Amino acid sequence: MPFTVPNPAGRPVAVVGAGTLGRRIALMFATGGGEVRIYDPSAEQLAAARGYVEEHLPAVAAEVDGGVPGSVAVGGDLAEALRGAWLVIEAVPERPELKERVFADLDRTADPDAILGSNSSSYPTSRFVDCVREPERLVNVHFYMPPTQNAVDVMSSGRTDRAVIDLLLAELPRHGLFPFEARKESTGFIFNRIWAAIKRESLAVVAEGVATAEEVDAMWSVNTGLRGGPFRAMDQVGLDVVLDIEEHYAAERPGLPTGPRELLEEYVGDGRLGVKAGRGFYDYGTGGGAAAA
Repeated sequence: MPFTVPNPAGRPVAVVGAGTLGRRIALMFATGGGEVRIYDPSAEQLAAARGYVEEHLPAVAAEVDGGVPGSVAVGGDLAEALRGAWLVIEAVPERPELKERVFADLDRTADPDAILGSNSSSYPTSRFVDCVREPERLVNVHFYMPPTQNAVDVMSSGRTDRAVIDLLLAELPRHGLFPFEARKESTGFIFNRIWAAIKRESLAVVAEGVATAEEVDAMWSVNTGLRGGPFRAMDQVGLDVVLDIEEHYAAERPGLPTGPRELLEEYVGDGRLGVKAGRGFYDYGTGGGAAAA
């Protein structure tokens, strides 16, 4: 029997993973006036996610055309979070064995017509088709850093029903998001493929002692006219996540320089994970914003 795409009307969206991106994804879907549910086994992460959405939802919804603040529920019961959802977004750490287990659980627990999307920034869902019974509903839906970076990559698993992609391309703009279809399977999708090269070369410049992270970001701002820079952006994402992504690229592309990963390993090993840890390439403590030594 062919897969039938869901009707989103009146149905919730579920986000699996309450981390930095999970809570931001939930925030955007909550701007449509409907219900969003966040699942995570960590009570601490759930509390932080709830606080983040409650703080930012009114202002973000006001910026979305036709936006209306909806409701966001958080909880540690997966079945309850998925019940009735038309779309489920996996937003767990970039570890393939973890994602395989999550998709197997989602396949067993979600409604039969629910679309199963992965927010992975580096793993195509073709890698997970054997974890689900209906790969036609499996798709990459990769978010950047909403609500400030609202582009979304939508990419087929190779077996995704075309109607699933068309539905997402039509529905995501209703929530202040800008979807772009990756028309061929691509590690890193569209923008992240380009951004990965910028990050890697920036890390190499610091690893080789050519300049500091703060100097690279300052020069980036001068020459591009953009605020922040590669190192502030990496701190925002989380250096552990950046390292996971770089290790994946290196596994696919032998010959990439080791210096960038070695520098990330040093920071991660020292607990300097970025904004979420209070320090990364920059110190986000009481002095806030100074480059880390």
